[in-house]
Amino acid sequence: MYFSDFKMIDINGYPCFLTRTGYTGEDGFEISVPAENALDLTKAIMEKGEGKIRLTGLGARDSLRLEAGLCLYGNDLEQHITPIEAGLAWTISKRRRAEGGFLGADVIQKQIQDGPARRRVGLIASGAPPRGHCEILDLSEKVIGEVTSGGFSPCLKKNIAMGYVSSGNHKNGTKLKVSVRGRISDAVITKMPFVPSKYHKPAEGA
Repeated sequence: MYFSDFKMIDINGYPCFLTRTGYTGEDGFEISVPAENALDLTKAIMEKGEGKIRLTGLGARDSLRLEAGLCLYGNDLEQHITPIEAGLAWTISKRRRAEGGFLGADVIQKQIQDGPARRRVGLIASGAPPRGHCEILDLSEKVIGEVTSGGFSPCLKKNIAMGYVSSGNHKNGTKLKVSVRGRISDAVITKMPFVPSKYHKPAEGA
């Protein structure tokens, strides 16, 4: 199976959907199993893993997807944020961009032409880890945006975050500040993903 593959197979005798979407940013598999078989399948996987598999929770999922620069709906995306502001223009086909005719097309087409007023960026910060709703400041400490997700990166051993800043303050390498519980610390805009993905993809021409 390659990245984005999907199969319907039996696992441990249970009918399951198996996908390889790596939605955490890792090259991972996702198993959808009937609810009544979930506990038995989990136990079987743990036993067959011979100590090499561990249970984990949403904290690990969140740090992984943040390191991969992936948005979480309700944090980094919501109904008032457009794909252009979020840096997700690739989700809109060229035909759609040109023809419009979909909900929000008037706003999105204008943003494609003129540029959005705000943009999603990645940050590496010193001091305490920035969290959602922390203010992003310019060097004169004027508020120019807000953090939407943030925390400590286990891979980089640094505090990372993503958020939205006003256009003109979004270039990689731009030095900024963040306010975390009233304390101001230095930050710099950094290209995402923070940690490159290693999805299993077929070779060119395969």
